[in-house]
Amino acid sequence: MADLKSGLVLTEGETLVMELEAELWATSANPIAQALGTIKRLIAWVLGHRRKGFLVITNKRVVEVYNEISCYVFNTAHHVKYLLPGSIKEVGFYKTATCGFFCPAYYLYYEGLTQRTSIELSINTDENEAQRIVDAFYNAIARAQN
Repeated sequence: MADLKSGLVLTEGETLVMELEAELWATSANPIAQALGTIKRLIAWVLGHRRKGFLVITNKRVVEVYNEISCYVFNTAHHVKYLLPGSIKEVGFYKTATCGFFCPAYYLYYEGLTQRTSIELSINTDENEAQRIVDAFYNAIARAQN
């Protein structure tokens, strides 16, 4: 059984394709926004507040997980959302330039019937890696429809 950072327990016969951690503090890959996000995260950590978001892609399903901890130990929010294959209308990625053109940022997005979610991919992501993540997401959704 895989030990996932999100805390999601895999079912029998299910294998992890990837686990993406969402950046919930900084707003872009811009170094100034990253620094401000780090400062906000540090202040929240001192005050005992943590939040983490994950997108878990397995060979059978796609799951959103969100955890929020207050006062260092109290789990004040824990959301687990299964993305149903029939509810996903569109999945893809886009690139935006931040800090002029020096800091490209890649975002995975998926649009469902009720919401649109966008997740900033890690700083070291290039176009090939973004495409691989989108393909893995699509394959998990397509496999679940069969």
